[in-house]
Amino acid sequence: MKDRRAPEAWFRDRAALALIGRRYLPWLAALSLGWEIVQLPLYTIWDHPNAGYIAYAVLHCTVGDVLIGLASLLAALLATRAGTIEQWNHAAVTCVLIGVGVSYTAYSEWANTVLRASWTYSGLMPTIRIAGVELGLSPLLQWIVVPPVALWLARRSHRQPEIT
Repeated sequence: MKDRRAPEAWFRDRAALALIGRRYLPWLAALSLGWEIVQLPLYTIWDHPNAGYIAYAVLHCTVGDVLIGLASLLAALLATRAGTIEQWNHAAVTCVLIGVGVSYTAYSEWANTVLRASWTYSGLMPTIRIAGVELGLSPLLQWIVVPPVALWLARRSHRQPEIT
C-alpha cells in the first residue's frame, strides 16, 4: 500500500533550514561581497573621494544582495513545492532562483538609474538594452552566477547527519 502522507515541506526540514542558514547565506554573502568589490569601477561611486562612503556602499549593496538572494531562494522553494533536500528538483530551484534574482535586479537597476537617479554607471559598465531601457550587464550577470554557485557550494558542503 502506498504512503499517502504529503511529503515534508522544506521549511519543516531541519537539514534544509541548516543548508540555507549555515551554508547558502554565508557563501552568498562572501561571493556577493567579492562581486560588489570587483564591479566597483563599473559605477561612478568608484570616483567618490571618501573611501568610507565607498566602503559603506559596498556593505549596503552586499546586505541587499543577501536579502535578495534569500528571498529568491525562498520563492524558488515555494514555487517548486520543494520538500526535504533530497526531494528538491535542483534544476528547477536554480532556474526560479535565477529568474527572480534577475527580474528584481532589472527592476532595481531601472528604478535607481532612471527613475530615482540614485546611481550611475561609469563608462566601463557594459550595458544591454531591454524594452528600451539601458541596464548594466554586470549586475544582471551577478544573479546568473552568484546565487547558483552559492547554492552549489552549500549543497556540496552539506553533510547528512549520521544515524547512530
